[in-house]
This record gives sequence, structure tokens and C-alpha cells, in this order.
Amino acid sequence: MTTSSPILRVIDLQVSYYTEAGRALALDRASLELYPGEKLGMVGESGCGKSTMALAMMRMIKPPGRIEGGKVFVGDTELTALSEEQMRRARLSLISYIPQGAMNSLNPVLRIEAQMRDAIKEHQPEMSKAEIQERIYHALESVELRRSVARMYPHELSGGMKQRVCIAIGILLGPKVIIADEPTSALDVVTQRQVMETLDRVQKQLGSAVILIGHDMGLMAQFVDKVAVMYAGKFTEISPVRDMFTNPLHPYARALIESLPTLENKGVFKGIPGLAPSLIRRPPGCAFHPRCAHAMEICRSVTPALERLPSGRFVACHLYDREGNLVNAELRMAG
Repeated sequence: MTTSSPILRVIDLQVSYYTEAGRALALDRASLELYPGEKLGMVGESGCGKSTMALAMMRMIKPPGRIEGGKVFVGDTELTALSEEQMRRARLSLISYIPQGAMNSLNPVLRIEAQMRDAIKEHQPEMSKAEIQERIYHALESVELRRSVARMYPHELSGGMKQRVCIAIGILLGPKVIIADEPTSALDVVTQRQVMETLDRVQKQLGSAVILIGHDMGLMAQFVDKVAVMYAGKFTEISPVRDMFTNPLHPYARALIESLPTLENKGVFKGIPGLAPSLIRRPPGCAFHPRCAHAMEICRSVTPALERLPSGRFVACHLYDREGNLVNAELRMAG
């Protein structure tokens, strides 16, 4: 499925929000690689930096937020080095963003085809009206919507249809990377599956890489190839989806998996003790150590780096050596 060179490279991306209470470090030197055809799920508690990561890759961070460092490459194009005009053209054509909540992202007073036409004309002004119309119809049919939807207003569509229109807009120009920010929130279970199957099919047609942001671990298990767990603006673990669910390495990833309900413990809910840290007053060392049952002295003072293990998995945790072996006997017994 993968090729030798990644289609997306994120290197030490850093974003801060400057508030009256102080500087909130929302993204702390986050790095990521994604290959053509790969699907990555990005998970973590609310406020951990998932959407900030997506918006930073699109260079859509608004004040009081600020991108303070790092690089983003799509293929050989460094997005962080482009001018505003060049970046505007790169959106939709190189990298596209399917926003959270289709209800709010479509213009309520414009027909669907007008919104899609504007997107195409912004990027390919030389395209004829007939070509634009055919591109619109093709995009709608790709997400299993009838051509007649083009003449409709957003309020005439169901939630699932609106979400598929957003996917259609996102794929209009055949982007190499598609970021879907909780594309199934506020949808019922049946519609969720339809939307995810649509996204899966479209991604395979284009050969694009997809980043799926969300909280639904069940959805991740069915859809993605690998999972990236975020906590307090950092990646704590990046692993293939099967490994993540059968043998999570980082204590936070393990806690997320263990909090999922199972058939064996119906009615028993297991949460993660404590609260996520303030991004303004982050704890020293590993940000998760105040909530971690396996924290060691080093965890309280030294921030662990995200290390690549021989297995190809990535983990940022002092519990493992560079070979991926546990250095904590207590956790070895627990695992």
C-alpha cells in the first residue's frame, strides 16, 4: 500500500495561542509522516491539539493563534514556505480540509453548485463553464449524490447529504492529502457508516492519504490503517491500528483503549483519573505523568521524545528503551 517516499511530512510543528491568561502551547513540536493511500486516525481528549494540528497544516490558524515553527511538506512542496496566494491555491488542490459540522460550513443562501463552482474557479480560472459543470457532477456522483443536488440549497439536504457535499467539495481538485475533522459528528450510526464508506471509496479512487480526526475509537478500528494518539499538544504513540487495540504501548493510549466498553464488562465504565493539563501551565516532564499509574521519577522532570522502535511503531514514554523493551517491571507484569 505504501511507497518509499511519504506524501505528507510534518516536522516539529508548533502552535501557540496568546490569551490574557498567558501563552497556551497547543501544538508542541509535532511530527508526522503519511504515505499515499494511507489512512491515519488522530485521537485524544478534547483540547489535546487534534484540530489545531489540522488547521496548522492548512495554514488556517487565526489570531490569537500563531504558527511558531516547523515545516509541512506535501510531496516536494513546502506549504509553510508558500506565500498567502500560493497557499490559497494549494488548498483543495494539494491538501483539503473537510470541516467538523457540515451544517455550519456550507453557505445557506447559495445553491450547492454555486459553492462548488466558486471553489473550482478560484483555482482553475481557465476552465470552461461546461468543464466546471461536469467536474461538479462527477464530484457529486463520486459521493453517491444525484446531479439534481447541485441545484439545491443546504437546508434542503439531510445531515448525511450535507456531509457528503463537503466531501465532494474536498475532492474537487484531486488533493493528495485529505483531512477530515470529525466528519460524522452529529450523525446517526447508519449515516455515519455511509459517510465513512463514501470517504473510503473516494480516497481509494484518488490514491490520497487521509487523516481522520475524532473521538470514536470504534470508527477508527474499522476505517484507519494506523492511529496517532495526542495528549497536551504532543503525539504520545503512533501505531498500526491492530497493534494499538491489541497492545497499546503508552499508558495514555492504554487508558483510552481500556475505557472502551466491551461485551465482557457491560455496564461497567472505566474512565481515566484526573484531568487533562492546562496548556498554559503544563506540568514539567511528561504531561501525562500526574495521571499515570506507572510514572517514574524521570517522568516528572524530563519530557520523553517520540522514538521510532524497531517494530516501526512510535512511542514517547520513559517506560521503554530504544528497542521497545519495558524498563518498568511493574507494568510488564500488568501487561
